[in-house]
Amino acid sequence: MAYDMDREVQEAIDAGEQALRSLKTAREKLNSAGNWGLLDIFGGDTISGLMKHKKIGDAERYIDDAKRDLRSFSRELGDVRGIENLNINVGDFLTFADFFFDGILADVMVQSKINNAKKQVDEAIRRVEGVLVKLRSL
Repeated sequence: MAYDMDREVQEAIDAGEQALRSLKTAREKLNSAGNWGLLDIFGGDTISGLMKHKKIGDAERYIDDAKRDLRSFSRELGDVRGIENLNINVGDFLTFADFFFDGILADVMVQSKINNAKKQVDEAIRRVEGVLVKLRSL
């Protein structure tokens, strides 16, 4: 079967757009967890603590989805000939947020972890958007 550059580029774009959607959803969930976390720190009750942990669980699931979609995007980029340099930074995010909240007791530390994860997701979004711009210009 002959190599079809247009098809490979479109497949990479599609995978990148899916990764971007997953990352943005993860960011929304992290924002929600962060808001509940602030409430929990500044006088929340049992309900706010429970909601914070539910939102953290939601965020973890969406981060896992984003990591899966980033792997797919990276594979699709590998299929596009002549753009090897675009493949360099995408895989950097496959380890982000693996830490999440195992064994952390203090609310302030949890809030710090949420904020760190949000920064990592924002950076991943920025880089995926940059790669998509380059792909669309091919």
